[in-house]
Amino acid sequence: MHVLIVGANGFIGRHLAARLVAEGVRVIAAGRSPDRLRRRLPGAKAIRCDLAADGAEDWCERLAGVDAVVNCAGLFGDDRGYADVHSGGPIALFDACRAAGVGRVLQISALGAAADATSAYHRSKAAADDHLAAMGAGIGFAIVRPSLVIGHGGQSSALFTALSALPVMPDLGRADGLVQPIHVDDLVELLVRLLHAPRPLAARIDAVGPEPMTTAALVAVLRRWLGLPDTMRVAVPRWLIAAVACVGIGPVTRERLAMLAMLAAGNTGSVEPLVAMTGFRPVPIAQALARRHANEADLRMARLAPVAPVLRVALALVWFAGGAIPLFVTPAATNMAWLARVGLSGGAATTALWAGALADIAVGAALLLRIRGAALAGIALMATYTQILTHIAPELWAAPFGPLAKNIAVLALSLAVHALETRHG
Repeated sequence: MHVLIVGANGFIGRHLAARLVAEGVRVIAAGRSPDRLRRRLPGAKAIRCDLAADGAEDWCERLAGVDAVVNCAGLFGDDRGYADVHSGGPIALFDACRAAGVGRVLQISALGAAADATSAYHRSKAAADDHLAAMGAGIGFAIVRPSLVIGHGGQSSALFTALSALPVMPDLGRADGLVQPIHVDDLVELLVRLLHAPRPLAARIDAVGPEPMTTAALVAVLRRWLGLPDTMRVAVPRWLIAAVACVGIGPVTRERLAMLAMLAAGNTGSVEPLVAMTGFRPVPIAQALARRHANEADLRMARLAPVAPVLRVALALVWFAGGAIPLFVTPAATNMAWLARVGLSGGAATTALWAGALADIAVGAALLLRIRGAALAGIALMATYTQILTHIAPELWAAPFGPLAKNIAVLALSLAVHALETRHG
């Protein structure tokens, strides 16, 4: 079998591609970054695609000799991209599949996708689903509609695992809707069975686990998986969750806030049609998680996730302060006296003062804007300042309150921010 996976760099796509490659299936991994796909999926052929821009004609050559296509592409939290990535792009892909004679198409949709859904996310998914279902004979298809998918590398898992590792258990109140989580391994097993299912195939399948539960119950399951003891619950009002998400200093980002809003409406379905069609029954999420025991790295990342955004903001504030204080707080005479020690005076000293201050502010802004390499630029600038000060005022290393010694802590903070920035590079 020759399978093309669109969105192979995503959570579900990566897991499916790895499973198929391990089974000896010829896999084409398609995404916007072929180089990254080659690194992550060495057994697959990597090609570039962009659902937001590609038309049916762009797929013709890519689909040559392909037996089946799985569309795993998607985005969350950006309403502006839904029409292209969830609707227009997949529709062009499906039309190209029919023209190329692809025998099987699997569309990863979402539980709750419908033309009259309240969320733009679900409506955009439904548009592509309905187009595929209306294509009629000549193409076997399955529209797979997962509930919450849990597993290594997933955004949902990252959010709820981070919440489970907090010192107290957050009670989301009205945002705590029922979900029916399915583990990504079970979802992949379902997709593999559908790829190998005898023809004809024309189905919409709700991919759900066997147990409906609240998100609070899911957090408790993940807490036990991490090996953490039970703790007290604290009610978290909806407005506070939204405020933290907007500021960007906690585990609930704006995208994850949108996900919680949809989950609040409920996200459940019957597992029996899935079992009847495929002969496969997903296991409860606690049992699925037990297949791989949590280790220290899992716990460390869960605890780091809520504070990671705070580290970036804290480092940015250090740089903003470094630029603003000499301009607006330190007496001009003091500034000139320090610059005189490196041989600068008059206009040259003023230029150097403003250049250094603006450079500090620029690093702070780059950190807040998440510009790649900002933390490294800060390290280089800090190293320059430290070298100059060590040359002209070595006594600062032994001065009260350690003004230069504290640069070591800033260096460590900068390295941590840079590491978090590039860990998925």
